[in-house]
Amino acid sequence: MKKTYYVSLGSGEISQVSTASEWNFKISATDLEVEQLRERLDQRYSDDWQGFLRAHIPYLEYHHDRQNDAYDDMNTQLYQMLFELGDENAKAHIRTMGILPS
Repeated sequence: MKKTYYVSLGSGEISQVSTASEWNFKISATDLEVEQLRERLDQRYSDDWQGFLRAHIPYLEYHHDRQNDAYDDMNTQLYQMLFELGDENAKAHIRTMGILPS
């Protein structure tokens, strides 16, 4: 059974209460889908930290950087999932971002 959730990408929060904190996307998801979304948010956070640590190595260029590639790939997966689960406002916003392949 699907329930309504509110997702904040900045903090990585997923809540059923719209007033608990600021949120970016309203989605409708099953418990399993929320678990998968949580895993993607956690992985994105981990990839971001790895990119931060890598940034302190001055001779590595961005376009030859596995950590940044992993972060970018996870971001695309995350937005794809938010698009699939999101309400019409979420879908419209993600479309305008141009982050997903056509």
